[in-house]
Amino acid sequence: MENRSCKQAAPFVKWVGGKRNIKDSLISKLPFQFNNYYEPFAGGGALFFELYKRLKQAYLSDSNLDLILAYKVIEKNPNELIEFLKIHAKKHNKEYYYKIRQQHELQDAIEIAARFIYLNKTCYNGLYRVNKSGRFNVPVGSYNNPNIIQENNILACNQALESAVIRYQDFRDIKPDKGDFVYFDPPYYPVNATSQFTSYTKSDFSEKDQIDLRNLALRLHKSGVLVMISNSNTEFIRGLYKGGIFNAHIVNAPRYVNSKADARGPVEELLILNYKVK
Repeated sequence: MENRSCKQAAPFVKWVGGKRNIKDSLISKLPFQFNNYYEPFAGGGALFFELYKRLKQAYLSDSNLDLILAYKVIEKNPNELIEFLKIHAKKHNKEYYYKIRQQHELQDAIEIAARFIYLNKTCYNGLYRVNKSGRFNVPVGSYNNPNIIQENNILACNQALESAVIRYQDFRDIKPDKGDFVYFDPPYYPVNATSQFTSYTKSDFSEKDQIDLRNLALRLHKSGVLVMISNSNTEFIRGLYKGGIFNAHIVNAPRYVNSKADARGPVEELLILNYKVK
């Protein structure tokens, strides 16, 4: 697979908080130059897929095992994955969705990846949420023609991932060197008490995790690593990153996931940098 002029790769999953719609804002705030690229909350990988042709080496990681398995299967076995997705697409209906959702004991990585992508494309609003046992529990969505197979994009992602090292690990375990660039896109700090999207893994992303992320960013800064962090524009997050090291920029991002239609629309997010941009 050497033809890198194929279709531009794009995220193969829908992801709450995905950066596809603000990628231009992110790109405008990138460092002028950097060495290796790290994304420790890989998610849909919108920024990586936009940049991969320019990167020397990329390190993508996440603590969501099913997501990382999907990345690895796309990297190693894209055609086999596509065949499984064709089966899911042919059989898809409400009853089939719940049957597949109950398959928690799969062992084959390709089957796990196909289940993960199928559920992501057909569940309510593309929301990834698990219960305390780590089991996916989102209801089926209402779509006339969900894009389950996405053959061309999976093959494009396969090519994009040739330059990536993919790891299942906690964000605290990354090891960038001086001159490398890290983009952190963690689960956002809730903007209010009813915010619902912290159940990204069976352990919620807590205030302590947010503090640990800030402390890691400080350590990376002292090591000469360039850092960009996305998060909610809240008093708690602004307080964590106040001071001379970090500078925060407001980005208006569309919000599509809300139970009330009139609550969907642009929302202010913070883009926090440890370097200066024009």
